[in-house]
This record gives sequence, C-alpha cells and structure tokens, in this order.
Amino acid sequence: MTKFDFVDTHVHFYDMQHPELLYAHWRDQLQRLAERNYLAEDYIAETRNANVTKAVHVQAAIGSKDPVKETEWLQAAADRTGFPHGIVAYSDLSDPDVEAELERHCQFPNMRGVRDFSHGDYLVRSDFQRGFALLEKFDLRPSMSVQWQDMDKLLDLASKFPNITIVVDHTGTPTERNPEYLEKWKKGMETVAQADNVRCKISGLGMGEPKWTAESIRPYVLHCIETFGVERSFFGSNWPVDWLFSTYDYLVDAYHEITADFTDDERTALFSKTAETIYNI
Repeated sequence: MTKFDFVDTHVHFYDMQHPELLYAHWRDQLQRLAERNYLAEDYIAETRNANVTKAVHVQAAIGSKDPVKETEWLQAAADRTGFPHGIVAYSDLSDPDVEAELERHCQFPNMRGVRDFSHGDYLVRSDFQRGFALLEKFDLRPSMSVQWQDMDKLLDLASKFPNITIVVDHTGTPTERNPEYLEKWKKGMETVAQADNVRCKISGLGMGEPKWTAESIRPYVLHCIETFGVERSFFGSNWPVDWLFSTYDYLVDAYHEITADFTDDERTALFSKTAETIYNI
C-alpha cells in the first residue's frame, strides 16, 4: 500500500510530573494513559512507519492555573524535536480577561488555535461570543467539540463570524453506533457544512466504538468527505487516546483503505495539504 504523507491534526503530549500542568481528567477517565508520560519523542518513535510529516497538538492540560504554561512547554518540545508544528491551546473564551491570555499564548510562534471546553448552551451566550470574536484578531482557529444536536447553533455562530475558520473536532463526536443515530449525525454535519468557514476534522472515532474496523467507521469518514469536500476535510489521530482502541498504523492504514478509490490529489488533500493550509504549517 502506498502511504501518503500524513499531517496529524490531533495529538496530545503530557508529562504527569510537570509541576505546573494538571491532567486531572486523564487520571480520572483515562487511567491507562495516566500510567505513563507521552512526550514528543514518544510520538515521533511510535509514528515512525506512518509517514507523519507534521502534527498539531490540541490542549491536554485542563485545570492548570495558567494554561499558557502548556503552550510554553509545547513550544519547547517543538524547538527541541520539531514536533508539534501547530499548537491549539486552552482558553476560556467566556473569561472577561481572555484577550490578555490569548496575547500571551500568541507569543509562541507555533500557536494556531484554541479549544474551549465550555458546557451547556454556551454557543449562544454573549460572553462566549465576545471572546470568540477575538479569534479573528489573533488569527486563531477554534476547535469545537459540538455534537449533532447543536450543529444548528454552530452554524449560526459560524455565520455570525464568517472570517473565523472553525474546526469541528472529532468528526462531530458521534457517541452511538446505530442507524437512527447515524441519520441524525449525518443531518447535523450537513447543517453545519452550509457555512463555508467550517472545516471537519475526521478523528476520534475509536472513542465511540472501541472495537472499530475500517468498515465500521467508513460511513462516518465518507459522509464527512462527501459533505465538506476534500478542501474542508482532513484527518487526525487523537493519539494517544485512540491508542486505547488500536495501533497507530492500524488507524492510518484504515484511512488509506477507506480512501483507496480517491484520486492522488484528493488523498493528498485529506492527509496533508488541507491541514497545512488551515493551520498554516
């Protein structure tokens, strides 16, 4: 099988002994992962056979006193190893002081985006939208953990801020695997795809189906590509979280298998070029 160069758009590095970074949710929910550290060097070694050329790190430290410390730590890793090439950091966009925090994040050259783990009906709140609007000023891409039920609200948000490139994280986070849910998920993805400034990150499918196969995730992968097109879709691994469900090579090989009938240009877009454009890496 010919393997295309792969820009991995969703990776996590962590050091459980770091004095200023907390990973409480990893310890509580993903105990097997918390039993070890996972550094840039570990990722490089594990992915050596998968043609990984670049990677984007999505924030992993939640609960740290100062989220900019994670960006600083990741930039040091990038300076040391070359990975990650892009950093999606944590900031609470509803915080009235978030602009100053974003300025501090952006002191680091690999800073590219923000993931805000707000809960509830935050997409329509004025305090969230005030902070969200700042992402245009700083040229940052938000990674949005939104499921099908709220894709209409995400569409409204995208339409209100057309100059902000929005990334739907983890394939829209499908949490069930049955025909009824699949249809609702499909309609949700079709809804948000109406906004030209929304992009789809195909990743994290192991979290909803621990014993997944290329065939079982094929409908989700293909629907995203059919709905958004190869110019607005790209792959990620969610590593090492999805290590709980497969090997890295198994995941990347599945993406290759599912797109076997695509043209070389289409596969190049999905595996690398679209991500490089979105994250400017």
